[in-house]
Amino acid sequence: MFKTILFVLSFAALLSCGTSSKRSDVTVSSRTILVDNKPYIIKGICYHPVPKGSPNKRSWATLTQDLELMTEAGINTIRVYAPIDDVKVLDEISQAGIKVIIGFGYNQDGVFDILSGSFIDYVNKYKDHNAILMWELGNEFNYHPQWFEGDIKNWYNAMNDAAGLIHEQDPSHPTTTAHGDLPDALALSLSDNIDVWGMNVYRWDKPASIFREWEAVSSKPMYLSETGGDSYMKVANAGYEQGENQKAQADATRNILKEVFDNQQTCSGVAVFSFTDGWWKAGNNDVQDIGGIAPNSAGVPYDGDPNEEYWGIVDIDRNKKEAFNVLKENYLSISETKK
Repeated sequence: MFKTILFVLSFAALLSCGTSSKRSDVTVSSRTILVDNKPYIIKGICYHPVPKGSPNKRSWATLTQDLELMTEAGINTIRVYAPIDDVKVLDEISQAGIKVIIGFGYNQDGVFDILSGSFIDYVNKYKDHNAILMWELGNEFNYHPQWFEGDIKNWYNAMNDAAGLIHEQDPSHPTTTAHGDLPDALALSLSDNIDVWGMNVYRWDKPASIFREWEAVSSKPMYLSETGGDSYMKVANAGYEQGENQKAQADATRNILKEVFDNQQTCSGVAVFSFTDGWWKAGNNDVQDIGGIAPNSAGVPYDGDPNEEYWGIVDIDRNKKEAFNVLKENYLSISETKK
């Protein structure tokens, strides 16, 4: 009787975590990400759907609409900055044919974070879900040694230990991180357990130099975990007028994506930042403000200023910007598999 109860409970748990569909096995080989043994190119978008007036609290109310737009644009991968603890959301994403890079923070008050170790509970809960592509540890934490007692080695050691634990619990999905630009020798030496290196790269509209730099220091896969441009020019520059300027964003997106997909021998794809404008990032959350700050953002095209609330390829009401069509044109022209 006790065994029967355990079987029923286990079966119910499987169903609750969306494991009725076959889990994809994601591995790496040389510089390539493989999904079910087929090379995979990330045609991605960073996704943090915070509605108007919300203080950085995600809402899935627009998920169906958002997925329709993503599918139209040829997006096959969503990168999120915090775990999605809702199997229905993951199920809908998977049913749309899209995979997710799940991000874990360091200190999130014990909620699926690295400091408490509770991130591994999430991994074990959802590791058999078909939506999962990779587990991401940290986002640009190399820019913030002050979070780690002033010594960035503390972060790299914690990241590496967390990645090692994931390997023990889930051999079917790689570990990754979103590093601020190119990892240096220290980062690489302390992070053997990172399988795929994501890099948040803002080098104007010309990221190609980082691919050559990466080839010189590592044989592992890499992708651009953040890149792009905003749709507001703080000052007139490079032929673009001051103020809201969708053309500047569209041109930057076009130029960046060309360099990404021209370098598929090294780069496994990109997650453009971002899907929708984030009104919560600067000033009044009920209106769209200019301004905002971001670390190492002098390379943002074409004014060197991030204007944090203008990064969406759609606006807060899901109206397409010019960059949406540029991304769509590029993503639909690229094969799902890496050359």
